[in-house]
Amino acid sequence: MINTVPTKPRHALRAAESALDSFRAVVVNGPRQAGKTTLAGELAGSRGATVVSLDDNGLYEACLADPQGFLDAFPRPLFIDEFQRAGDPLVRAVKVAVDAERTPGQFLLTGSSRFLTTAGLSESLAGRAVIIDLWPYTQGEADQLGPTADSLLGRLFERTTLAQAQGPYPSRSEYLQRVCRGGFPEVHDLSPTVRPVWFDAYINTIVQRDVPLIARGKHLGELPRLLRVVAARTSQELNLVSVAADTGIDRMSLSRNYLPLLENIYLVRQLPSWSRNLTSRVVKHPKTYISDSGLAAGLLEVDPDGLALPNAPALGPLIETFVVDELVRQLSFMAGPRASLYHFRSPDGPEVDVVAEAPDGRVVGLEVKASSTVRQADFKHLALLRDRLDRIGQPFVAGGVIYLGNQALPFGDRLSALPLCHLWLPS
Repeated sequence: MINTVPTKPRHALRAAESALDSFRAVVVNGPRQAGKTTLAGELAGSRGATVVSLDDNGLYEACLADPQGFLDAFPRPLFIDEFQRAGDPLVRAVKVAVDAERTPGQFLLTGSSRFLTTAGLSESLAGRAVIIDLWPYTQGEADQLGPTADSLLGRLFERTTLAQAQGPYPSRSEYLQRVCRGGFPEVHDLSPTVRPVWFDAYINTIVQRDVPLIARGKHLGELPRLLRVVAARTSQELNLVSVAADTGIDRMSLSRNYLPLLENIYLVRQLPSWSRNLTSRVVKHPKTYISDSGLAAGLLEVDPDGLALPNAPALGPLIETFVVDELVRQLSFMAGPRASLYHFRSPDGPEVDVVAEAPDGRVVGLEVKASSTVRQADFKHLALLRDRLDRIGQPFVAGGVIYLGNQALPFGDRLSALPLCHLWLPS
């Protein structure tokens, strides 16, 4: 059995409750230390469920020895933390159990990797389980701003972005503090001087405990170094030749094995290139991001004071990483059909940091600026994207430049300047 501690309210709680009412099994995946165990404990308390953790060596060994017997030893509903440690046999046992009994909400499985998409897994629980991603705190969760916080994407698609946000706007210094803190719950209670120690221990734990369960390779011990190399290029299209030279890992292994592994364990994410026949030569390379801006800052050994220096090289990339982190977290709990995130760049000029496309084809474009002011020129590429979409009949709903100022301002047809805090403050 495991103990949990109270946490700040999570948007994902509502999604998990709804899923347990409808599906026989629910899988909550996300990076280590994002709050999955605590979320499982809260759900268990309201549903009378038993919670066990396979981080417990005794339970882990028992599960490996007899997965089906392990499941039968506990009453339902049964919530299993870090279920991926027991591998394919446990997934098969869960499949047998939910096929024999179709009652919703029998199992909640939490894991620190995208285990059910691992190649070679004999069962995926397709049609029997729903998968929910739980990321570290959004800024609205960290500040306990309630269920209407963290809703910028929804407001953009509804064209209600210029409403005045509630609460005081952060100063530039406070913005930089948030970027370097990131969203991991435990980091929020640590001083800036202690955070790098926590992030180092965090990476070492993942490399020593999680990676060996899902991957084999001669360079796995180089993953911390690879992460630092990727962090130095966060928010960029990766040049694999350069990364290979810096890490000693050949380009083919990077693209086929190591970068997908880092995505699988929620340390790195990629935004694919987006195109709707806007140009015949759209660049196809994805942009790569460390999945938490605080983790990225820790890997780069950057603090808020360093980011505040004139022409700090990490400022722009970390601000963009922070924005993408918040948008991805918002998408994970948005109601209804979810938009997908991309980036757009073509050789003839237009480059837009983030393109969000809804399933019905509506598009929102976002640029990210690390400055405290905006100019008309900052909207050039958004305006070009808007005009091209208008010509082909695809709805461009809104475009915004997210910046470090304190005024939401209109900048022409469907374009606006948005303070960074509009990502999370209720309107």
